[in-house]
Amino acid sequence: MAEQVDVVVVGLGVGGEETAGRLAQAGLRVVGIESRLVGGECPYYGCIPSKMMIRAANLIAETRRVDGMAGTASVQPDWAPVAKRIRAEATDNWNDKVAVDRLVSKGATVLKERGTITGRNTVRAGDREFEATRGIVIATGTIPAVPPIDGLAGTPYWTNREAIEADTLPVSMLVLGGGAIGMELAQAFARFGSQVSVIEGAAEVLSMEEPESGVLAREALERDGVTFHTGVHAKQVGYAGNTFTVTLDNGSVVSGEKLLVATGRRIATDELGLDQLGLDPKAHRIEVDGHVRAGDKVWAIGDVTGVGVFTHNAMYQADIAVRDILEEPDAPTASYHAMPRVTFTDPEIGAVGLTEKQAREAGLDVRTGSTPIPASTRGWIHKAGNEGFIKVVADNERGVLVGATSAGPTGGEVLSALAVAVHAAVPVHSLRQMIYAYPTFHRAIGEALKAL
Repeated sequence: MAEQVDVVVVGLGVGGEETAGRLAQAGLRVVGIESRLVGGECPYYGCIPSKMMIRAANLIAETRRVDGMAGTASVQPDWAPVAKRIRAEATDNWNDKVAVDRLVSKGATVLKERGTITGRNTVRAGDREFEATRGIVIATGTIPAVPPIDGLAGTPYWTNREAIEADTLPVSMLVLGGGAIGMELAQAFARFGSQVSVIEGAAEVLSMEEPESGVLAREALERDGVTFHTGVHAKQVGYAGNTFTVTLDNGSVVSGEKLLVATGRRIATDELGLDQLGLDPKAHRIEVDGHVRAGDKVWAIGDVTGVGVFTHNAMYQADIAVRDILEEPDAPTASYHAMPRVTFTDPEIGAVGLTEKQAREAGLDVRTGSTPIPASTRGWIHKAGNEGFIKVVADNERGVLVGATSAGPTGGEVLSALAVAVHAAVPVHSLRQMIYAYPTFHRAIGEALKAL
């Protein structure tokens, strides 16, 4: 006999945990099912530990910038305290007891099992089956997408998980993929002394962002000693004698002690039982409406929706799902036109909304304006490590920003002002009338607006 509950949440990453916890606190009978770590990718293998690595690597870079500005300084990189901090402060050595206890304390039942949807409102976990009278929430996240390259399967390649777990760093490392994850880890490892090469099939790295962002990031990593192979694809992988060799489709061969596969992420729903809900188990994403409903009494949140592989999106959609399930009269509908994103390289590259290319492809009457950070007063003061720019993308017909990029020493923080402008459709006229504090990095926004 199936046990009756109100809601079953399948997948307890950041979005699933938030959903299950809030619904339980509201008095609903909630079962959360997670076969891996409660809390998901972000606290154990993504956002938090990787940014600890990046923070440490940036300290090394900043120390090296002392010469010529504040005397002389030298630094001897040591990975040991970084690895120790990740284990002790971020992941509890990859133990989720704290997260499980936190969720249980809110009133939810947590099962560390693989969840399988067995009917329109039933889910099996281990030897127990639950009937969800209010509905099912799918929050199963994504896993690394590993391309079918000849020879890759069966080799001890790394994904972001193994890279985060590393006790010691390799002498050399090859990185497949020049997206955000690949670029962040490549720079961090290089600053700690690894010889890093990045292989990217697109003509430039960070190909989903503005072209200027890719150029800026590549030049920054090249100064850290990273080499790039762009516009080429890995054709074959070999592994022997603790060394990887990658044959590229232009005939060249590169080698390294480790191979990091950072070629994106994919949903893994083949065996989840989506067909029981009338959903396609082979689809690349679960389609949802404005209330993140995937069907009758079915909600999907986070990475599986394909909206954006970001923790902040999972939390945003969790809030929408919770309020819809609780039937709040003022429950909001989702709007993704001002989705923010940050690549935590040095310089940081923050972006929101549409790129210039995306805006033009959408048929908008586009105007752009940009200004280099080094030319701003704060950039000039900052001097060493001041690379970056502000770029704004405006819909000329409506007179509002539809996208923007903030790249620089604090690119992710400066982005917040631009995100508000895009989200609220603040008229460009009003933005030009703002008073921007002097001398700040964000003051460059005003200069970019003047260039529209």
